[in-house]
Amino acid sequence: HVQLVESGGGSVQAGGSMTLSCIVTGSTVCMAWFRQAPGKEREAVATISAGRTYYADSVKGRFTISQDNAKNILYLQMNSQKPEDTAMYYCAARRTACWELISRMTAFADRGQGTQVTVS
Repeated sequence: HVQLVESGGGSVQAGGSMTLSCIVTGSTVCMAWFRQAPGKEREAVATISAGRTYYADSVKGRFTISQDNAKNILYLQMNSQKPEDTAMYYCAARRTACWELISRMTAFADRGQGTQVTVS
């Protein structure tokens, strides 16, 4: 199994920026960020696979997913944050390619424990 550890969450004011990191131990092909707010269903935020990136409409133009393959770190740069971005954010990984935004976290073999992001 791939081990994933998220960090970088915290509190920020609306309009602010924050970068989440996910340290990856193991081999992956496709990685993604998901989020879940209290009382809401988990939703896909962004997917990256072989340099191809896909975003949910709600974050397109504000968030950027990227990865540093040399350091085995997945990032989520979040700009112009809104209160509705408040959620627990999870990274996920799998060993098969992705060709679109993957909407279900169950499509990934591994996931991290999450990091909380609060925008007020």
